[in-house]
Amino acid sequence: MKLKKTCLSALFLLLFLWPGGLLRAQSREGSAFDQSKFVPDIAFILDGSGVARDMADQKYFSLTIPGFSYPFLNQPSSSGLNAHRGMNFNYGELSLYSVVDPYFDLFAVIDLAPESAGLEEAYFTTRKLPYGFKIKAGKFLASFGRVNEQHEHYWDFANRPLIATALFGEDGLNEIGAQVTWVAPTSFFLVFGAEVLNGVNEQSFGTTGFSDPRSSIVIDAVQGPNLYIGFIRSSFDIEDASILFGISNAMGTARNDQGFSSIGGTGEAVNANTDIVGGDLTVKYSLDAVRFVSFQGEYMYRVMNGTEYTRDSLSVVSSPGLDKHNSGFYTQVAAKLDQLWEIGVRCDLLMQNDVSLGGVDQHMPSNLPRYSAMIEYNPTEFSRIRLQFDRDESRYVQASGGWSRQPYTQIILQANLTIGAHGAHAF
Repeated sequence: MKLKKTCLSALFLLLFLWPGGLLRAQSREGSAFDQSKFVPDIAFILDGSGVARDMADQKYFSLTIPGFSYPFLNQPSSSGLNAHRGMNFNYGELSLYSVVDPYFDLFAVIDLAPESAGLEEAYFTTRKLPYGFKIKAGKFLASFGRVNEQHEHYWDFANRPLIATALFGEDGLNEIGAQVTWVAPTSFFLVFGAEVLNGVNEQSFGTTGFSDPRSSIVIDAVQGPNLYIGFIRSSFDIEDASILFGISNAMGTARNDQGFSSIGGTGEAVNANTDIVGGDLTVKYSLDAVRFVSFQGEYMYRVMNGTEYTRDSLSVVSSPGLDKHNSGFYTQVAAKLDQLWEIGVRCDLLMQNDVSLGGVDQHMPSNLPRYSAMIEYNPTEFSRIRLQFDRDESRYVQASGGWSRQPYTQIILQANLTIGAHGAHAF
């Protein structure tokens, strides 16, 4: 009898009182009020840089890429990446992700600056649609090409490729809308996608209406979706090489007003249709479990046809036909040398730059290059120190009788650090 009581007592202690025992496990895992089950994955990314540039900031902020931005100048933003000589707080990025229920995932990215905050992305995706379909809706980076839908900390270099900046601006093509994708039932990866977006990006699209107070010119704002994107992507492996390629097409209306609707003074406006096609290729060759060499490149071509409206200093309004053809590409090679070091080079080139007004060629400069090289040190997967060199010969300022090229050289020392639960980057 004593032996039986002793065994029961020991069993009681083991199940209920021992740390991590049954009672505490039930209390920890069985409670309906346990809030840890509802906490999303949270990560914070901090990016800063020091910049040495052989050009004063005031002059740098007056630069433009003629033809690609024409007729609007669209100079570099003082709040853009690596904008100032000296120290830059580029961004703080707070990301949240969670499974909502068996049917939806929710993802959000909040962009934090020293004096402001904004919602960079916030969208849901479906989980259980049949036949390989998936829906995404909210505010997100459009799936045009390779780089546009990547956040800055994905990049192998400290700045956006030149052709992407020239066609979509410093923030890329970030829109409100919906996306549908279908993964084909093939032996290799093959996905088809379509997006319907608001199309407010002013670099190539835009929805703003305009009118001239002294004439009968009235162009209404675009109502409803203004941008439509289709894309195809495929991926396959050849021995130790992984190959990813895609084709994208974006179509929409370009409607912008820069002072044309004002009561006095000069002004310009555009009402046109824009069509952009792009192709991208990425090849990653693995040398072993750590080392690799990767090649990445994109080509984009834009056609814009419509009407440009201008009002000069004498309040005379003209509306010649606008015809633009712009193209460019970038190619880059990056090599992971070991667990700590990575190196890379990139060449950007804006090629075709044909702009005509009323059938008259505007003689815009073409073949505008930028050259970059970087070396990167990664103490861990959560931190990155990068040194980058740029030689940019693509920027101009307006001068009497035309455009004046303003090349510059800069060196960027970038630091990027991550804390929290952040998912692995996609290939």
